[in-house]
Amino acid sequence: MSENEISKIILGKAIEVHKQLGPGLLESAYQECLYYELKKEGLAVEKEKALPIVYKEIKLDHGYRIDLLIEKKVVIELKTVEFLTDVHTAQILTYMKLGNYKLGLLLNFNVKLLKEGIKRFIL
Repeated sequence: MSENEISKIILGKAIEVHKQLGPGLLESAYQECLYYELKKEGLAVEKEKALPIVYKEIKLDHGYRIDLLIEKKVVIELKTVEFLTDVHTAQILTYMKLGNYKLGLLLNFNVKLLKEGIKRFIL
């Protein structure tokens, strides 16, 4: 399955979760529900995927954690903030670069309509 096909499924399920729960919950609630929906679709989903950092000869095993990694191809970073900022963009781009992933979705569930809280990144 291509990154674009996976992305369509993710966004459909994310919208479904947002319609059911609405805004205002903790990030972890949306993460668990989206994880459940994506697993139910038969996708390979890793939650809180550790992403080590290699600096020269040093490997830091606990550098970062990706909220959800789908099919070892698509990074999902979840937020529940008033506004997405440049720091949030930098965070997902760093995950994508460190893991050599081509596609990332930054999803902010603290919005009236989820389509207002979606940012797509391609490397």
